[in-house]
Amino acid sequence: MGKLVERLHDVSRSGVYRARSVDVVLDAAHEGKLDVAEVDLSEAPALTAIAKALDFPDWFGNNWDALEDCLGDLSWRNASGHVIVFARHEKLSKDDLGVLIDVLKSSAEFWAERGAPFFAVFIDPPRALSLPDLYRDA
Repeated sequence: MGKLVERLHDVSRSGVYRARSVDVVLDAAHEGKLDVAEVDLSEAPALTAIAKALDFPDWFGNNWDALEDCLGDLSWRNASGHVIVFARHEKLSKDDLGVLIDVLKSSAEFWAERGAPFFAVFIDPPRALSLPDLYRDA
C-alpha cells in the first residue's frame, strides 16, 4: 500500500486513472490523509451524483462549466489533496464520459500547478476505459 499512498501524494502524477478495486484506492487515500469522495454514477444524473458526493455549494449550476468551476475551488473540502473515485460509470453515454474525463484532466492540471495532488479514479475491473492504470496489481 505504501507505494500507492506515495503516488497519491505525488503532485506530478495528478490525473485521471483507472483501477480494479475501489477498496484499494479508498484505503490508500485514507491512509495518506487525503480528501476522498466516492461517486456512484449509476442512479442519479452524473452531475447530480458528483455534486452530492463532493458537497458542492448551492451556487453549483449543474452543468459542465459549473463542474469545472467547483472542482477548481473545493475550498469547502479543506484538504491538501483530493481523490475522487468513480464507481459504476457504465450508464454514462460515451459523450458524457468523454466530457467528464476532460473536465477531470483539466482539474488535475489546475491543482498540480498549485502544488496539490488531484486524482480522479474510475473503477474499471475489465480495463475497458482508455485510461492509464493507477497502480499495478501485485
